[in-house]
Amino acid sequence: MSVTLEGIRQARQRIQESIYLSPAPRSEALSRMTGQQVYLKLDNLQRTGAFKERGALNKILTLSEEEKRRGVIAASAGNHAQAVAYHATAHGLRARIVMPLMTPLVKTASTAAYGAEVVLSGANYDEAYAEALRLAAQDGMTFLHPFDDDVVMEGQGTIGVELLEQVPGLEAVVIPIGGGGLIGGVACAIKESNPKIRVIGVQTERLPSMLRAAETGAPVTIAAEATIADGVAVRRVGERTLPLVQRYVDELVTVDEEEIAKAILVLLEREKTLAEGAGAMALAALLQQKTSLRGQRTAVLVGGGNIDVSLLARIIERGLVKDGRRTRLRIHLTDRPGALHGLTRILADARANIVQTAHDRTHYGVSLGDTVIDITLETRGDEHIEEIGKLLRGAGYRHERID
Repeated sequence: MSVTLEGIRQARQRIQESIYLSPAPRSEALSRMTGQQVYLKLDNLQRTGAFKERGALNKILTLSEEEKRRGVIAASAGNHAQAVAYHATAHGLRARIVMPLMTPLVKTASTAAYGAEVVLSGANYDEAYAEALRLAAQDGMTFLHPFDDDVVMEGQGTIGVELLEQVPGLEAVVIPIGGGGLIGGVACAIKESNPKIRVIGVQTERLPSMLRAAETGAPVTIAAEATIADGVAVRRVGERTLPLVQRYVDELVTVDEEEIAKAILVLLEREKTLAEGAGAMALAALLQQKTSLRGQRTAVLVGGGNIDVSLLARIIERGLVKDGRRTRLRIHLTDRPGALHGLTRILADARANIVQTAHDRTHYGVSLGDTVIDITLETRGDEHIEEIGKLLRGAGYRHERID
């Protein structure tokens, strides 16, 4: 294998002046919630919001003068794009990035703002990748692979070297997996330094490409699926990343969309840390007890924070509903003056805050002389919602919960 601990150490020396040494603080709250001793490696705090800067910069700094002169091109759903755009521009290189058509606006706009030419092409990463290769051959540009490249993996592996210094007595590391470049580099750094430390990889259930590759012994192309973890939406892992996973990774697990969304919300509320879907996957595995870890001193990689604001808003709304902190009730009223006032008095006495209301006199089987009102409430949990229901029933209000 060409990825080595010495290569990772050299990469660290090469990039350290331009890469933020992200912190790895212990989280008391998450330690209690997961049953582990949790340390969060916050690489979402990098300049472009993700760990991808490490590998992209290491690759750029090792290009020949001729390769630099031709300019660089990459395919990415977002984080690799921004990393290449930022560091290529900082070093005076022309950069072109091919991104899937459905890439979140925050990522395309940021990539362009960092100085790259953005080309939107393809329904997914694989189609964008094919177009980037075509353009690279057509225009003679240097293609920078997001994960299946030894130099890129050694750049990502610098996270492992940092963790060994930042977390004394480290016993386990949990890492998200897309194409395998991140876990390949970090696992090499960890295992070659201390083989007793467990390395666990996490994929989304919708695109378990590394899990399938590990099962069959070779990379396989799986069907495309939409996922909120768009940063790891890779249908086929790398030819060079799979052997590293086979050699160094102890366990592979998957998490579903709801579990990822919950982890995003937990990080936001408990740690005041913004993570994108791919960035929250490692924590999701611990929160849902998906791993075999029990009480170990565990580093959890939060690899990126570039989440679309509209998606974040939906995650927050759904999370509030699931936790019983927001609910919607459909309540039947007589259509006469003062009816609404009587209802709101009950809700006020129950200390429920009204967020939104909507009257309907026509649908939902409403009788003449009656009306239906949908009320969205801020509540304190499921017990509070049940208390409100009892008060409404006691006052003779027919109602149903519709969230």
